[in-house]
Order: sequence, then C-alpha cells, then structure tokens
Amino acid sequence: MTHDCRIKAVIFDLGRVLVDFDHTIAARRMAAYTAKDPGEIFAMFFDSELTGSFEEGKIAPREFFERVMELLRCNLTYEQFLPIWNEIFFLTDTNRAVYALASGLKQRFKVALVSNINRLHFEYLKDHFPIFDCFHCIVASYEVGVRKPDPKIYEQALKSLGVLPQETFYTDDRQELIAGASRLGIRSFVFRDIARLKKDMRANGIALP
Repeated sequence: MTHDCRIKAVIFDLGRVLVDFDHTIAARRMAAYTAKDPGEIFAMFFDSELTGSFEEGKIAPREFFERVMELLRCNLTYEQFLPIWNEIFFLTDTNRAVYALASGLKQRFKVALVSNINRLHFEYLKDHFPIFDCFHCIVASYEVGVRKPDPKIYEQALKSLGVLPQETFYTDDRQELIAGASRLGIRSFVFRDIARLKKDMRANGIALP
C-alpha cells in the first residue's frame, strides 16, 4: 500500500523494540527478601495500578519504593532495591538492528521515541544503554503524565516533531498501543521483526539503504 502524503517523521517504541527486558528477573530477585513467590510479585507489580501510576509520574521513586516494601512486607534499603528493579534490560541482535535503522533514518527524517516508562528505568537505561542518540525527541510517559494508548502522548510527540499524523510512521510491539495511534491518523504498525519493519516502511514510501 502506498500513500500520497510523504512521511516526515518516524516514531519508535522502546521496550521489545530498541531494548529488551524481562520483569521476572526482578520478581525472582525480590522473592529472596519476602515470603511471596516470584509469580505473586510479578502479578502485584507489573501492569498493576501502582506501576501504572509510577509510569505516569504520579508517584515519586522513593514513594514507589516505600509502597512496594509495604506490599511485600520487605525490608530492603532503597540502595538495595534499585539494582533489583533496574537490572532487567538487555540487547538482542534485533534491538541492535532497529537502533542501526533508526540512526540511519535520523539523517533524513525526524525520529522520536515514545515510551511508557518510569523515571528509574529511564534514567538507568540512559546511563547503561547508548541507544538514545538516534532521536530528535523523546516522549516518556512519566514526564508527560499519561501513558499510551492515551491520545495525549501521541499528540505530544506530533507537536514536538512538528508534523501531522498522516506524515508520521510509528512502530510498537503492542497491538493496543498501535490502535491508539491509528485512531489519530498516524500510520501505525505492529513491530514483529526487523524484516517486517523495513517492509512496512518501504510500503509507506520510506526509502531505506
């Protein structure tokens, strides 16, 4: 499928696109300090209302830590908690290929990152993963106060990039987040692998090397 309106900007998701992660790593490590098992810990925190509030910047890192300790009846210090919470990220060959693609696109397009992420994870990634230099702008949920698929986060990205929805290509690994962007008119595609991403880009008039 081709379009008449030329693509001027490309938006990438972060998790499972540019960097991979495994929340069960943190759940297993946390289980050593509480009576709850890793499955219970995972269910309590990942995709929970508490973590959602943290990703929307409604809770400060210290408050989040204190509430986690209270729920788990756990006595970790903040300094002990940080590496357990943060050390869940790693890079795959696919992540590296997407980074190389984004870096190449930066020369000819406006390139943005839009991520549902909390402050602790974002700051940890900035310190340990050199993947953010390929973006003209970064829209993090904890900074703007809303998470995908809320239309406000996509609108903030469009405003920062100075482009119209139909001039924008977006990829994300989660279908429901793609659907949220599509409703605004952004050309949105589920990320499956680098080959499919390049095929979707070319079909939308993005010339690749």
